[in-house]
Amino acid sequence: MLPAAAVFHFPWEVTTGAVQEGESVRTFGRLVCYQPEESRATLSAHHASKEHQVVVHTLFVEPFNPIIGAQYVVMGEKENTEGDDVMVRARVLNCVDGVNVALLQKAINEQRSFFRERESKRDDAAQAADAT
Repeated sequence: MLPAAAVFHFPWEVTTGAVQEGESVRTFGRLVCYQPEESRATLSAHHASKEHQVVVHTLFVEPFNPIIGAQYVVMGEKENTEGDDVMVRARVLNCVDGVNVALLQKAINEQRSFFRERESKRDDAAQAADAT
């Protein structure tokens, strides 16, 4: 099952446990490694002077033409693997090279703010309806 429309998770959220196992994930990163014999790709993103890597299982999206160093967006499900490793089982893997990552991060934060505000208005309307 794919994530709800336009809901993104930052790579550091995926790797730090903010996303539960089996939950749908939409994230992004720069392709730093591809191992076709294992159907594994590694996406990397920097945040707070730290590099976060997300391992992507690519079996369902192969064959694809990997471009090392290019930006990719991946949609799929989060899985925990042996050890404390995290993997996303990709359903969609798109090259989006040329995207402004800082602007994408800002857009994701703005969208989250909008969704929170919209949800609070719904809650307020529901409480008002219950009160009458």
